[in-house]
Amino acid sequence: MTKRQNFDRRMLEALVCPLTKGRLSYDAQAQELVSKAAHLAFPIRNGIPIMLVDEAREVD
Repeated sequence: MTKRQNFDRRMLEALVCPLTKGRLSYDAQAQELVSKAAHLAFPIRNGIPIMLVDEAREVD
């Protein structure tokens, strides 16, 4: 079992999608920040969001 670091939700106020500059939503289960406009999910590793398009996965 891996221990998950908590993501500081206050970061959502400052972070935007690097592709669309749009809003992100936090998926606590998957530990990702999701850009619905870009259809991308950015991973959160050790409590740090990885906001690189190359690191994101495509979502429907």
